[in-house]
Amino acid sequence: MPALIPTDHIGRITWLGFNPDRDISLRNQPEGEIEATFAGFSWESRSGLTRPSCSRVRSQYTLGTVIRNTRQFSVVSAEELAQIAANMGIETLNPAWIGASIVVEGIADFTHVPPSSRLQTQDGTTLVVDMENRPCHLPAKVIDEDLPGKGRAFKEAAKGLRGVTAWVECEGPLRIGDDLRLHIPDQRAWAV
Repeated sequence: MPALIPTDHIGRITWLGFNPDRDISLRNQPEGEIEATFAGFSWESRSGLTRPSCSRVRSQYTLGTVIRNTRQFSVVSAEELAQIAANMGIETLNPAWIGASIVVEGIADFTHVPPSSRLQTQDGTTLVVDMENRPCHLPAKVIDEDLPGKGRAFKEAAKGLRGVTAWVECEGPLRIGDDLRLHIPDQRAWAV
């Protein structure tokens, strides 16, 4: 019996981006097609099979401990980006400002898809959802570069809407216009 159930929830990739150097800026550069490898987008600043641990896992590891890189991609939903923009009182929120790798349109409540779900293209390229990507203060500086004074509102406006982090399970191309079918784990909710 399969452990992952294909659903009828299909999203479409509407934006792809990469970050050449996070030490310079969180701002991502748009791209039309990217080859997803086991290390992520191999020439991108978040790529790699491993990464140094950060504050998100400080309960498990000392800062800087080498761990598996489950944050190769920041995947956000077009619908939730629109909601964040409305919450901030701005017309649109450019995914490049928040370091997004992929924008998906068409999967409701995207930030809360179950961890360990898969997003799979028609070509078989597959990303594993790690967990919700909690909003932080880092996009504020980038947002302020284009909309002075608006960046501070991002963290609060994006709570529960920031998308998910993901990593590559099956290599292949990702293109604007590709469909991503959601596959969810076949297990009941934790009942503690």
